[in-house]
Amino acid sequence: MQNLQIELAEILQNEENLVIDGQLNKNKIIELALHIDAKLISILLNNASFKKHFFTEVNGVFVFDKIEFQRFVNNKSFLPDSYTAFKNKIGLVTDDGSTENFIKTSEDVVLVWPHKDCILEGGQTKEDQRRSEIFWNETLAPEQIDRLLDPKVFTEWKHLDKDGEQEVNSFSGKENLIIKGNNLLGLSSICERFKGQVKLIYIDPPYNTGSDSFQYNDNFNHSTWLTFMKNRLEYARKLLREDGSIFVHIDHHQVGYINVLMDEIFGIENKVQIISVKTASPAGFKTVNPGPIDVTEYILFYTKNKPAFQFRKSYVPVPYNKNYNLYLDKGGLFSDWKFTPIKDKAIESLGFVSEAEAKNKFGSSWNSVLKATIEDFACKHADNVVSIRDPHKPTDTLKELMVKSKLEDRIIEYKREDNSIMYLYKGGALAFYSNKMKKIDGKLSVTEL
Repeated sequence: MQNLQIELAEILQNEENLVIDGQLNKNKIIELALHIDAKLISILLNNASFKKHFFTEVNGVFVFDKIEFQRFVNNKSFLPDSYTAFKNKIGLVTDDGSTENFIKTSEDVVLVWPHKDCILEGGQTKEDQRRSEIFWNETLAPEQIDRLLDPKVFTEWKHLDKDGEQEVNSFSGKENLIIKGNNLLGLSSICERFKGQVKLIYIDPPYNTGSDSFQYNDNFNHSTWLTFMKNRLEYARKLLREDGSIFVHIDHHQVGYINVLMDEIFGIENKVQIISVKTASPAGFKTVNPGPIDVTEYILFYTKNKPAFQFRKSYVPVPYNKNYNLYLDKGGLFSDWKFTPIKDKAIESLGFVSEAEAKNKFGSSWNSVLKATIEDFACKHADNVVSIRDPHKPTDTLKELMVKSKLEDRIIEYKREDNSIMYLYKGGALAFYSNKMKKIDGKLSVTEL
């Protein structure tokens, strides 16, 4: 049988439409056979060995046994490498159904890699670690894939609460679940029940640095990782509800690849942001190594449907911002407003006429007293405490008015498109401290995003 396989491979190798990067496309061979392709049938009939093996003579007519031929080609010893319809190269191609056309002048590009059309189980038991991974091709191994991704029965249930482990008597579907096991099998098993119901997904996948316990196929290192991620991200998208979001934590080794992959799966229009996270400081052995110091990781932030997503800003309490150092007396028209250093107002609130008088009273503790007094005064009079800031992306009209406010040394009113008012002074815009005041846990605090 092996000689017959070698002979078939040698003959078909001459057919350009069956070869990708010098390798026979097993899927294409099977496709042509199932469609009784005239050229393929002619090639097989003209070889005595193939004619005997794959054809049956009935009343002088040779009938092609396409089922037997498919089994023969599917045999692991024939073209034993894990099959993939994609080239053994990672790159961007036009999104026209072709796997041939790498980057061209086109807006429609997707990332392709060997085994993109496969399912990688990626087992994580001790027995699975450091093994050679198996790719199940979506076309050639549909039964294996169906069996792999069919919902599984979860065993060894435990119910944990503040009092410890309890007996499991019921399951409503509203409990918090911790599923221990292969994450692909876990995702596929819960998909039917929780499809379109998950609000947020955060994943911290293997970084593919070589130190992960997950051992990738040596021949397709990046490709194996991409297949591993693609399979799981596709299930993640199914689980998300329309206003749901996903965060993927990764480092610089794979951020480029995962960025393009997520653009393809979730849609570039649903990309929100790439968040930079400082994870280390330039100290110790890091400073000895040549080159830039790696202290950053990244979180890719996508939504399932960006128009449906509602972003809730999250504020954190912060200390007093020293840039808010002016008190604005807003009596009368805005053109009559007066500015006083907040330091002077804080001293005045303590009942002193001058700082010298206050220093004489508090002695060496004066600086601490002054700092605390200014912070307290700023919070209590936030509507009147301001800072002069540079506006974000000012229009040409706004720029002209900013210059005018500086030259004429006066406050100028500027009405924005949303009808809100911006006050300009000394070439900048007045930022009110009250805009930084938010309630956190019921307490009014100075905050920032």
